[in-house]
Amino acid sequence: MNIRHISVFTKPWKKLDADALGALTADMGFSAIEYPLRDGYPVGPSNAGELTDFAETLGKHGVKITSVAAGETEEIFEACAEAGVPLLRVMRTCDRSEDYRAVETHWKRELETRQMLCAKYGVRLGIQMHCGCGAVNAASLMSLLDGSDPTLVCGVWDAAHSALAGEQPEQSLAQLWPRLGLVNLKNAFWRRISGPEAAHAVFSPYFTTATQGACVWERVITYLSAHCYDGDLCMPAEYTDFDNTETYIRGDLRFLKGLLEKEDIHV
Repeated sequence: MNIRHISVFTKPWKKLDADALGALTADMGFSAIEYPLRDGYPVGPSNAGELTDFAETLGKHGVKITSVAAGETEEIFEACAEAGVPLLRVMRTCDRSEDYRAVETHWKRELETRQMLCAKYGVRLGIQMHCGCGAVNAASLMSLLDGSDPTLVCGVWDAAHSALAGEQPEQSLAQLWPRLGLVNLKNAFWRRISGPEAAHAVFSPYFTTATQGACVWERVITYLSAHCYDGDLCMPAEYTDFDNTETYIRGDLRFLKGLLEKEDIHV
């Protein structure tokens, strides 16, 4: 079994230009990245057309862009197509005061327009589950994807957010499997942030290293291996202890490669 790429989401390294980012990414052991094509980064919505040059510089370090996290404008789709980026990752969240059924209906109508852009530019749209209110788990994500073209719109399974939603990885992956386009590997748990004297308990997600969160990565890799997953793995490099991000992601990549080796999965 082969995995195409293990990428890292480069959101934490906001100030690095393409050359410095490529050097760092390669040194950490990655051959691909997910790029945050957002305001404040070297390439953002206002200069999206520069993504091709950015990708070419990364390529000199043996690193390619396998996905971007960005808005869903036609300019972004066009920039991805020109740079050879196959996947645009997005999320669907809403306010808890909204009628979720109405919100989902609206999102489904939006996808009709998005699919036209996907088809025009040859860029797939990947919708990721995210804790909170919205498409938060495999079931709600599958409901949202129902009716859209699988070749144009896929689901992005996220280990941390699936666990925060209380899912078992095998069940969650099985539900999303027919539409699975990308697997995110990070980890988290709910941490109480209010004191015992508070009128109501308040909890917040704490993003941590591979072995310290609520999702057991070993079970994820075992499932992917048993079902011959042949897509990409992305490591979002999201840690609440932000200052130690580089140390943590290097360790998590070593841990992940060890799991893949045990399952005889090649990258």
